Amino acid sequence: MNNDDKRVLNLEKGVNFRELGGYKTVDDKTIKYHKVIRSAGLSDLTTNDLNFLDKYGLKFDVDFRSQEEINNKPDKLPKNAEYVQASVFEADETEASKVQSKSFIPEIGGDPTDGFEHMKDVYRDIITGQQAKSAYRTFFDKLLTNDQDDKVLLFHCSAGKDRTGMGAVYLLSALGVPMNVIKQDYLLTNQANKQFVDNLIKTLQTKGYTDKNILSSVRDLMTVHTDYLAAAEKEIAELSGNIDNYIKDELKVIPSEIRDLRAIYLN
Repeated sequence: MNNDDKRVLNLEKGVNFRELGGYKTVDDKTIKYHKVIRSAGLSDLTTNDLNFLDKYGLKFDVDFRSQEEINNKPDKLPKNAEYVQASVFEADETEASKVQSKSFIPEIGGDPTDGFEHMKDVYRDIITGQQAKSAYRTFFDKLLTNDQDDKVLLFHCSAGKDRTGMGAVYLLSALGVPMNVIKQDYLLTNQANKQFVDNLIKTLQTKGYTDKNILSSVRDLMTVHTDYLAAAEKEIAELSGNIDNYIKDELKVIPSEIRDLRAIYLN
């Protein structure tokens, strides 16, 4: 992918911070830089990180995490940024927040090695859940108010890959970015998160977790995979036929709002 170095923002304690600017649409428009970024959690940001985000133009922070995740690790924000809670799930179905504690291996349905299948279920729930649909509608509401030049909306969850990943899929689709490019952005998480995930696995090994199947399951929980997105796409197709219909019919983003989004975010 082009511009990866420019796309991944280099923060001291920020994981998976990425620009969505620069992507081309099917009608040869380009997403503006300094308008919308995606990330993992904000609870560990340093003073330098907060100053960076302030200078970057951060205006809105849309948090897709559950109330429990928010209570355990509240966001740190520059003083001028507006915080918006848009919980996709009542509890963190992705298990990412538990794994990130670096001391917990979640047993999914009693099986600590079932991360891959579990994540496909998570993506199906993102598509079908009413709370999820409402959260993403809130996301679009805030995107539509971010109409000042060089003001940035950030959206995130705990790992910045599943709830955030689908938020990016919806937004990029609405802006007219081709699906092959959207999938490249989705998979860029594995590159942006690699050092973090490798370090997490090493930490778990030092705590005595040596079973390769369990560690593989943790890696499945902490990365993204084309099969996860394919599970979401299948649910979308069954519900709405295609993603454009899904955004209109299930997320209730009407055509005039799509036009407004394109006016705000595209050059």
